[in-house]
Amino acid sequence: MPMYNESTVVGDVIRGLLPTFPHVVCVDDGSTDGSQEVARKAGATVVQHPINMGQGAALQTGIEFALQDPALDCIVTFDSDGQHRVVDAEQMVQRVLSGEADIVLGSRFLDDRTQIGWMKKLVLKTAAAQFRLSTGMALSDAHNGLRAFNPYVASKINLTQNRMAHASELIHQLAELKPRWVEHPVEIIYTDYSKGKGQSLLNSVNIVAELLLK
Repeated sequence: MPMYNESTVVGDVIRGLLPTFPHVVCVDDGSTDGSQEVARKAGATVVQHPINMGQGAALQTGIEFALQDPALDCIVTFDSDGQHRVVDAEQMVQRVLSGEADIVLGSRFLDDRTQIGWMKKLVLKTAAAQFRLSTGMALSDAHNGLRAFNPYVASKINLTQNRMAHASELIHQLAELKPRWVEHPVEIIYTDYSKGKGQSLLNSVNIVAELLLK
């Protein structure tokens, strides 16, 4: 879980995860609001960046930390702001552990559970279409932070784009790696908290800018 100034919500997110996922690692990306201590008290292992480096850097740090465990059988990337559902992550892990796929990518567009604004929906679907053309991967949702993958895929990921561009970089690396992949229907819960942080609009703007720069 990448984490940056999520002290008001991250404790509940961790406590919700632990009954299903006993090994929760939060990569604190230079928080200044005490998120680190909240996460530790909730039961997570906390790895800290001394300064804010961006979500891509936090994910790469978390992957490298997890790969040090010889008993590792699956990694899940999970947002720290309460937008993901544990049951979706659990189902995705089972698809990896069963051998069905090397990586399972969450998609909010495979069912109608996610309530999403038309502008963000348009941007995300446009981004997915662009990735289909540039990588050949027929994704319905290219910018979903809920993923499950096996150690082999994890060992091949090398995110160098620290901020929003890391999502695009990951898809391009997967296209080159050619793992067995599937999408899994997930629900994204846009809470008052996440909307208050402006994430929905900001992410949409960043995705558009990223596509235009390409």
